[in-house]
Amino acid sequence: MAGAKARASSFSRNVLGASSPQIPGLKHGPNGTMFISSGIPDLDKILGGGFSLGSLVMVMEDAEAPHHMLLLRNFMSQGLVHNQPLLYASPAKDPRQFLGTLPSPAVPKDDKSSHRDPDQDKGLRIAWQYKKYFGENQQNFDSQNGKHEFCNNFDLRKPLERQFLTGKCIDCASIQDSPNLVTLHDRCATFLSQFPRSDSNISCVGRIAIQSFCAPQCGYSNMEWDMHSFLRSLKGMLRSSNAVAVVTFPPTLLSPSSSIRWQHMADTLLSVKAIPDEDKELATLLTGYQDMVGLLNVQKVAQINTQVPVILEATTFSIKLQKRRYLVLECLNQAPIDGSSGSSYGTSGSCSGSSKTGSLDF
Repeated sequence: MAGAKARASSFSRNVLGASSPQIPGLKHGPNGTMFISSGIPDLDKILGGGFSLGSLVMVMEDAEAPHHMLLLRNFMSQGLVHNQPLLYASPAKDPRQFLGTLPSPAVPKDDKSSHRDPDQDKGLRIAWQYKKYFGENQQNFDSQNGKHEFCNNFDLRKPLERQFLTGKCIDCASIQDSPNLVTLHDRCATFLSQFPRSDSNISCVGRIAIQSFCAPQCGYSNMEWDMHSFLRSLKGMLRSSNAVAVVTFPPTLLSPSSSIRWQHMADTLLSVKAIPDEDKELATLLTGYQDMVGLLNVQKVAQINTQVPVILEATTFSIKLQKRRYLVLECLNQAPIDGSSGSSYGTSGSCSGSSKTGSLDF
């Protein structure tokens, strides 16, 4: 009798979320963490998979250049491509006009080569039985053809097509001349209530993008404690929801103590910085200096469901525009003697010398 009774244990493996990544733009991470894409492939690799679901991402702006807008545009466009609801708040009078500046996903080379003449496949008589495996685990996909990929390459010269903006759950809020943060807090709470976190499968995730949170155009820009309380409340609501919030702010407009508090509150903390147009010292020290548009510093990486700190190979990366269209992050490399160019973060380099006199390979 006793042997027929199943033994119960308090330790059980959570397998409920195994089917969650079936929805586009969501994938598993270590320790039960779920990731959504930042919209920049290199940044996803740097952070170990993307932005952790339920985390607060803060970006420190640079007063000399609006490089934070590049990160914000890609983050918003990636969510719209994946049909994820979006809440966008901006100090502009009409925030919806900003949607017209979002970049469009680039068409992968594989899709271009797939539109071939069927007569060309007549000679492929050997591997016909493997065709059923091509679409089984294929995650790379173009939304126009009904396919999804976790992170797209976005063409900054091409605006997002209208089909991604019509019929979507997009909520835009203006924080210009707002006397307090009550209205913004209520809209965030209403938005996040659509994505409650439970033990069941994740059906949808949301994205919140707040631009220049403490801008002078806002009536509450001098209420630093109220802004601090709002961010703390927003972080608590994110923890109990399937959403990610990206908040950009200019730290120079805050007191040093408030700036430090905000940086400690962020789960993932990034900062962008402009590069002087003519800096001969940097030009001689860094590889590909003439192609750089700015610098990205990863100051903090989210630690969800773990106490093990994330150790990065590098914390400062150069922001480049590949072919003047695609956003690329590269490790800062010291300029070699022969003046060869560096590589993207996604293509890790080897420990080999580039001197003309000899080749050293470790």
